[in-house]
Amino acid sequence: MLESIRIDKWLWAARFYKTRSMASKAVEGGRVHVNGSRVKAAHKIKINNIVRISKEHLKQEFQVLAIAQQRRSAVEAQQLYVESETSVARREQEQMQRKILNQGIPQSVGKPNKHDRRRIREIIGKS
Repeated sequence: MLESIRIDKWLWAARFYKTRSMASKAVEGGRVHVNGSRVKAAHKIKINNIVRISKEHLKQEFQVLAIAQQRRSAVEAQQLYVESETSVARREQEQMQRKILNQGIPQSVGKPNKHDRRRIREIIGKS
């Protein structure tokens, strides 16, 4: 069993990023912290380390439970870490806030049809 592995490789194996290069860019960009410190892609991660990831509007904090060198199924990847309770609560709250904010924004369903185009021309005053 492995004792440590590069953080970018572990993030890829745990399915946080689709490719290793994306994981490396996130680590180098300062979006990944291990035990509260910014690290480089070659940093060795160990079991029981606390990892924080920031992706767009999503922030996650979790504890490393196992080390995997290869990328496997999503079910196996979820066994590599456990997300902290505060992180889960914060993520769910932010998700609810985004959902509430997006309710007032009309969602486009595609290209306007003939009826919609006529209404648009009527509104902007073109014949």
